[in-house]
Amino acid sequence: MNFQELGLSQKTLQGIESAGYKEATPIQEQAIPHLLARRHLFGCAQTGTGKTASYTLPILDLLASGRRRALLPRVLILTPTRELAQQVEESFTKYGKYHDCKLCVLIGGEPMGPQEKSLSRGADVIIATPGRLIDFIDRKRLMTHAIDILVIDEADRMLDMGFMPDIEKIKSSIRPDCQTVMFSATLSDDIKKIVHKFMSAPVEIFVTQPSKVAENVQQYIIKVKATEKKSLLKQLIEEQNPNNAIIFCNRKKDIPEIQRYLKKEGYTASVIHGDLDQSERKQTLQDFKDGKSTFLVASDVAARGIDVEGLSCVFNYDLPINPEEYVHRIGRTGRAGHQGKAFTLMSETESRLLKAIQKLIGITIPAHKMEKETVEEKVESEENSSQKNQSASKNHAPKKENTSSGTQTQQHRPKSKPSEQHERRVIIGFGDMIPKFMMQDLTIPDEPTANHHS
Repeated sequence: MNFQELGLSQKTLQGIESAGYKEATPIQEQAIPHLLARRHLFGCAQTGTGKTASYTLPILDLLASGRRRALLPRVLILTPTRELAQQVEESFTKYGKYHDCKLCVLIGGEPMGPQEKSLSRGADVIIATPGRLIDFIDRKRLMTHAIDILVIDEADRMLDMGFMPDIEKIKSSIRPDCQTVMFSATLSDDIKKIVHKFMSAPVEIFVTQPSKVAENVQQYIIKVKATEKKSLLKQLIEEQNPNNAIIFCNRKKDIPEIQRYLKKEGYTASVIHGDLDQSERKQTLQDFKDGKSTFLVASDVAARGIDVEGLSCVFNYDLPINPEEYVHRIGRTGRAGHQGKAFTLMSETESRLLKAIQKLIGITIPAHKMEKETVEEKVESEENSSQKNQSASKNHAPKKENTSSGTQTQQHRPKSKPSEQHERRVIIGFGDMIPKFMMQDLTIPDEPTANHHS
């Protein structure tokens, strides 16, 4: 559907056109009219479906049609991570090019001073992470009673990260009749409870089945020994030759190790995790988007909200502990109609995690056959080959003939009757020409026995 059919203002349409978009995505097509009508809304949509624009576009129009209240914010948008908050800010800036909309971003990892100064100048929209927003509320640096619209983005991630008590506290400080909007990539029983707790009779939109991954992401599993994951990752990278890729790790300590390994192999790689300060994170993401580094080695929390257009691949160095995190990880690729691939390395101890993931997404992830043998397959092949060769050697090796040189040892020589066991001995004084009558006592017994005399 064309954006002009959704009831958006001319200024907003100009911003959309300036950003280079023409057709609305399904989530935008369904959500925008309801939000313009000021209805409560819950949307279940995967990342990469255009959900951020589905609420930033109508909010721009609602702000323009409403009355500005001195320096008080009218819209509050909560995100689980700093990166997603910045993505939302970019969306408002891009589409609000022809609007007079003041933004203020309140996120952890940066000094409060500059944020407080920005807030004091007045803001129409506050984009915040829950923890930092609570800091401002507790210090009485932020008044929330004028908030008309509350957006809770990636509610499932908020739940996973333990932010719900903070969100409940924030919600209680806002007017009860505030328009509430919530988005989640997945739908669990806990999310359903939160929806009914925060909203009265909301419009519910399901763009795709909950916990389903995009069809244009090809998923593969590769079995590998835990100790050989790095070498297999390198082999996989050589095989796929991606333009860019994110490598997800469960353990933070693995992130710098993989970065060092990739650099040693001649690749450009950067890292992103919770210990980086905000300026480092911003620079890392920008370098990755600009193509200065081919690989981004990341933790789940730090990578949430990363939006890189045309991301070629996602590599899961480990299977995520939380099955729903798998959906979020591979949702980084195959976005906005592009094709993507997701490869997951699985050790023998991770099979139970795979079962949980496949149950959640409702499909069996196929195995990927490497163009070259994996280390595990090579070892297996060599072991099998060795066993076969040993078996063949036992069953089919030609029998050696008994010669005078006596090359076959006694313990392996088959037993035979005494009459067949004559061997030629050297008898001093006779050399090789031993008289026949002297051969009768040269029988070699099976066991040592007493000498016999004629």
